[in-house]
Amino acid sequence: MCGIIGYTGRRNAVSVVIEGLKRLEYRGYDSAGVAFFSGNGIDVRRCKGKIRDLAAIVEAERLSGTTAIGHTRWATHGKPSEENAHPHRSGGIVIVHNGIIENYLSLRQQLADKGYTFTSDTDTEVLCHLIRDYAERMPTEEAVREALREVRGAYALAVINEKEPGKIVGVRKDSPLVVGLGDGEYFIASDVPAFLNYSRDVIFLDEGEMVVLTDDGVVVSTLEGDPVQKEVVSITWSPAMAEKGGYRHFMLKEIFEQPRAVSDTIRGRFSVETGEVNIEEFGLSQEMLRGIKKIFIVACGTSWHAALAGKYMIEELARIPVEVDIASEFRYRNPLINADNLMVVITQSGETADTLAAQREARRLGARVLSICNVVGSTSAREADAVFYTHSGPEIGVASTKAFLTQFTAVYLLSIAFGRMNGMLDAGRSRRLLEDLLMLPGKIETALSADDAVLSVAREYSKARGFIYLGRGINFPMALEGALKLKEISYIHAEGYPAGEMKHGPIALIDEDLPVVILVSKDALYEKMLTSIQEVKSRGGNVIALALQSCDEVCNVSKRCILVPETNPFLSPVLLAVPLQLLAYHIGVLRGCDVDQPRNLAKSVTVE
Repeated sequence: MCGIIGYTGRRNAVSVVIEGLKRLEYRGYDSAGVAFFSGNGIDVRRCKGKIRDLAAIVEAERLSGTTAIGHTRWATHGKPSEENAHPHRSGGIVIVHNGIIENYLSLRQQLADKGYTFTSDTDTEVLCHLIRDYAERMPTEEAVREALREVRGAYALAVINEKEPGKIVGVRKDSPLVVGLGDGEYFIASDVPAFLNYSRDVIFLDEGEMVVLTDDGVVVSTLEGDPVQKEVVSITWSPAMAEKGGYRHFMLKEIFEQPRAVSDTIRGRFSVETGEVNIEEFGLSQEMLRGIKKIFIVACGTSWHAALAGKYMIEELARIPVEVDIASEFRYRNPLINADNLMVVITQSGETADTLAAQREARRLGARVLSICNVVGSTSAREADAVFYTHSGPEIGVASTKAFLTQFTAVYLLSIAFGRMNGMLDAGRSRRLLEDLLMLPGKIETALSADDAVLSVAREYSKARGFIYLGRGINFPMALEGALKLKEISYIHAEGYPAGEMKHGPIALIDEDLPVVILVSKDALYEKMLTSIQEVKSRGGNVIALALQSCDEVCNVSKRCILVPETNPFLSPVLLAVPLQLLAYHIGVLRGCDVDQPRNLAKSVTVE
């Protein structure tokens, strides 16, 4: 959530920042602003709404400068408005801020007692006044250090001072910040895409680190002032990978990228001939895993659904007990986790605040941590004992699609690896499971060919007041995922349930106006799913069946039916997820929703 971009160098900094903000739109926002050094000091322009509105102001006034900072805000303190938009200013100090200042009320009172006045409802304006209070008598970076000693909370900051043209001070704590290194020009941002057109050499700031950008270069230190030597990381993916490529929306593009994304996730990570998974590709070792008695998996949102599916796979294939938690609940329940346990965190961005907090709590209690993550150099990846990068490429649409499928694929590989390691999977079965995985990208491609059929279903039900999604076994998490996608993208209320639970309440909702999406695989629960279909039909419900080709008889008892290719029961959710994603996408478009940037949502939730 929220986006930061700062630039100092030889180009028009205002244009660079506006372009960078556009590349951060996927993070979710409700207002935007830019501050820059002009001939008269620092000027600020802000507005409620979209970046295009801010860009129109900049273009109309032909604004320019060589140093600038910009921000897209997702409202926490105070409603979306120009007054609450960033950057915030106090005298000659101007800042942009991601995160939350927890003790802002007491700080606000202290500053009010000193004579400071407030024009917004935000915690950020409090921080701006606090930095100014120190900057009257010391350099900007020292003022920031002193101010932050009084602050509790999470933050990524970019600060400029009218007295020090050309300098940007950045700090991070519990919110991501990355530095870009160019030829005589330097960038600071909350995510790499903001400046990838100009630089692929980056420095990822760690917790409690400060960076000072000037025309002379970049200096990194701790908040205590100790110098830090940082590794420069080269980003391998190109800006073109984040463009729409002819698709109407990023979400649709990313749905159709899934065959490639899954191929990249599995490439080089196993041998079909031997039936072995290369655990070193997870950053794991035999020594690390020896003696693991239990696995905890934590995640948020869509990643939590991949975690739930992981429980089915690991317990079945490796016979290791698995406990799955929503990350925001894990650390508040005094969890029983210790050195005999492995925590697996699943996170697209690697920066989700609740997931990071759970990860840190697990490490504090002695557990080892494996991060399944998409973003190289993210906080979760750096702080874990081991990391499995999914390599799905940039995901711009707020509602996760290809990142979800690659997370699922990573957990499938992990399950096989554990099963082989503890002797629960023989080489023959492992080879068959890996052969199925090798064929999965091609089958996803085939599943995508049902797009027209899904669009037809979407047209029929786009005005429905609500949906129910049903699944059993490993398809139950997919029912949750399908319902979540529809809620996110179309704003239609939807609920996912285990099909066997329908009789314990949800069946009361079924009538002739309610679409019920039912997920069917040819597994041990197949006949029970046919019974669930009949239960819905007998109460007038409209059954939309998504099923594997071997389950074609469900088409005879369903109002609408979409079939996907055959695969093993552990991978069938991947193929069923494709029409679920397409259904949410098409209904959202038909209802006139912004499917790439749904209201109130953010790509990376960096506050609790």
